[in-house]
Amino acid sequence: MDMAVKILDESINKVVLIKIKGNKTIRGSLLGFDQHMNLLLEGAEETAAGGEPAALGTIVVRGDNVIMISPSLTEG
Repeated sequence: MDMAVKILDESINKVVLIKIKGNKTIRGSLLGFDQHMNLLLEGAEETAAGGEPAALGTIVVRGDNVIMISPSLTEG
């Protein structure tokens, strides 16, 4: 199994941090993903550089916008 897929699979139902194009970061619980790295997040919050978090709820992040995915250091 590909290492990236294995790490994403282990992150299902856990909080992840996602850096996307436009210098934005999204934090939320990873519900699922596909082969294009499209991500389904629940309880997502977006933070622009230096800005206040904005609640997004349940969202899909297109894989072509993803720069980096990391497990969150804090849960919830």
